[in-house]
Amino acid sequence: MRLRRMHTETRITNNGLPMDTFDNHRPRLAGIAYRMLGSRAEAEDAVQDAWLRWHESAPDGLRSAEAWLVTTVTRLSLDRLRARKAEARHYIGPWLPEPLEAHDPITPESRLELADNLSLAFVAVLERLTPDERAAFLLREVFDYDYPEVAQVLERSEASCRQLVHRAKARVSGDRPRFRVDRDAHLRVLRAFMAAAQSGNREDIERIVTEDARMTADGGGKAVTTTRTLQGASRIGWLYYAIARNPDFDLEWREGVVNHEPAIFRYMDGELHSVMTIETDGERVLAIYAVVNPDKLGAFRAHRGAR
Repeated sequence: MRLRRMHTETRITNNGLPMDTFDNHRPRLAGIAYRMLGSRAEAEDAVQDAWLRWHESAPDGLRSAEAWLVTTVTRLSLDRLRARKAEARHYIGPWLPEPLEAHDPITPESRLELADNLSLAFVAVLERLTPDERAAFLLREVFDYDYPEVAQVLERSEASCRQLVHRAKARVSGDRPRFRVDRDAHLRVLRAFMAAAQSGNREDIERIVTEDARMTADGGGKAVTTTRTLQGASRIGWLYYAIARNPDFDLEWREGVVNHEPAIFRYMDGELHSVMTIETDGERVLAIYAVVNPDKLGAFRAHRGAR
């Protein structure tokens, strides 16, 4: 009997609140923080800070633990995002989010939070919003909180939050991924693109990408890559033609998964060089996203090691 009581005993914080409550909400908190920040490390920090506040200072008699935790994580993420926005002008080249591994512990678990709003393309689009627009848009449109709840989190009026969401939707509508395709179609197009790009055959590349396709690479000034988004099938074809024929880029291409979508892993001398995903309509490639910045690949290298 004693062993059974020990197994079912509830862990209690310093302020008398059950620790399991925080653990139950952790996936959603991580999902909010990652989409707010686009960084695994920063999202982990925000969730950890929220854990400390829950452990030490969450008030007794909470009417809704979820509301308190979501508010805390969102506000912590807002503080980090505002600080980063002030430093963004120093970043070299395009910015892309830090990719997540297929079974990354920070990855949210519910079906809602595993949808296409976790893709690199979607999180990259969110970077165009102001911090408050981003928070309001995510809480309302992705996590389905009502406007009174959004207003409470952001300490704004409901009317102000509606305006934030309206502006955010207008700003991302043109660049948000336009097609939802099933996984088999996505994977089929990814494999066709990988074969064409790896071979460097320009005709094959231009055949699989659309005429107005975009290629965005994030090197952060720490890796050799394009520093501007390339537009058009011809430019993309020439890029991979040049890479395939450059003896200094002897890359091994492998199929994988990041952010719950099919991806390409490229290795150089057995070490991860870059992670790529695509946006597709199910027939051709609409956009390519390549994370080359080694700082954003550290978690992959630590978990996977050299291959």
